[in-house]
Amino acid sequence: MRLYNTLGRAKQEFVPRRGNEVSLYVCGITAYDLCHVGHARSAVVFDVLVRYLRHKGFQVTFVRNFTDVDDKIIKRANELGMSSQDVAEKYIAEFYVDMDALGVLRADVEPKCTEHIAEMVELTLGLIQKGHAYATPSGDVYFRVRSFEGYGKLSGRKIEDLMSGARVDPGEEKADPLDFALWKAAKPGEPFWDSPWGRGRPGWHLECSAMSEKYMPLPLDIHGGGQDLAFPHHENEIAQSEAATGKDFARFWVHNGFVQINSEKMSKSLGNFFTIRDILAQFLPETLRYFLLSMHYRSPLDFSFDALEEAEKGLRRIYTAFLQAREAVAGAKWSKSPLPQELLEELAGYEQGFADALEDDLNTAGALGHLFGMVRLAGRILEDKTLRKAEAGRDALTRVLSAVADWSGVLGVFGREPAEALAELKACRSARRGIDAAAVEGLLAARLEARRAKDFAASDAIRDELAAMQVEVKDTPAGQVWDVL
Repeated sequence: MRLYNTLGRAKQEFVPRRGNEVSLYVCGITAYDLCHVGHARSAVVFDVLVRYLRHKGFQVTFVRNFTDVDDKIIKRANELGMSSQDVAEKYIAEFYVDMDALGVLRADVEPKCTEHIAEMVELTLGLIQKGHAYATPSGDVYFRVRSFEGYGKLSGRKIEDLMSGARVDPGEEKADPLDFALWKAAKPGEPFWDSPWGRGRPGWHLECSAMSEKYMPLPLDIHGGGQDLAFPHHENEIAQSEAATGKDFARFWVHNGFVQINSEKMSKSLGNFFTIRDILAQFLPETLRYFLLSMHYRSPLDFSFDALEEAEKGLRRIYTAFLQAREAVAGAKWSKSPLPQELLEELAGYEQGFADALEDDLNTAGALGHLFGMVRLAGRILEDKTLRKAEAGRDALTRVLSAVADWSGVLGVFGREPAEALAELKACRSARRGIDAAAVEGLLAARLEARRAKDFAASDAIRDELAAMQVEVKDTPAGQVWDVL
């Protein structure tokens, strides 16, 4: 498997350092508000990576942290009149609600910053002893950026470029404007912990270094997070960890791209974001997850509700084909007719192509393309009366069903009962368009009576009325079937 390594700025062959064991650390949320769709993308991307590595037979230890003390949390606590601890616990609980809805698996270890203060103090003491950090008279502790020769190797930034415009703000006691905080002296009313430098709390960058090393040996096989974390957060993690231990911190750095609105990064600070709850009020969680997998994880993903509509159509196609194939396999009388060799080769090509796409830097968009190729092939078999009833056709449809079932476990989509999923998708679309299902059923009953009375003008008029409501009617051997356009 090849993964794009930000550290090497290239796709590289991924081989775990310790045999079959993979260590993976991903930066989690700062728990001060509901998660937006950008958080959802990162969570889903690394969920699929974990699922695929385990599918390949690797033993994955997955650690994802929670930042539960931070300036943003303290600010929100003051706004709400709550303690910062209560705010963090509230939004960690909300995170689980959202992620469970999206089918994101729990990490093996989910450490909280406030539960690892001792490890962070120890790491800071070690950095001071080695000359990589210094305490100020007021009780802050800073990392000496210039003391770490490799600073900038992840982001490609040079010290000289970073110095342009850098300054020490009034009241700061930094020795150098590039130095970053390892420990912050507590201000009045802020949460604090005792330390050798007085009461205070850890800096944001410090927690990931301390917690990742506690639960997994260095170097980590993979460290992940959003593209926005590469600098300065991950750059600073590398500096403090490698300066303290003398070891490489992580072998592969994997970063997912931004979610954008009108080509601008979605973020809370810009105010152009949708929470996961906003989206799930109108669409099924599986639709959002499918949408997030529809582009390569490193590419920018333009969010819109129209794009979600298209994702929903894709889900309907898959589940409809899945349902039709199952019904055909269960109900047909099979003949000895063979399946053309070219169709068998096409089927094998899609099976191999799906695996190849995921092997090539977790290309879920490419994998979905091969899945839709199989859906089209299944459709051709179902439409051909001879192939549909051939034993080889049955075997091919069974292979399609088996492949989709297997792949659904990797992607976390398409794993539900097709009839149930299609019914929920229809109900969701009906609700968005304000369609009353009972009213539709009443019109369909009236249309059926008109057809029985051979009043085709009335029947056609009802069909037109339904079409104006964005309802499509199909006459099938099982009766009238309706769906939302």
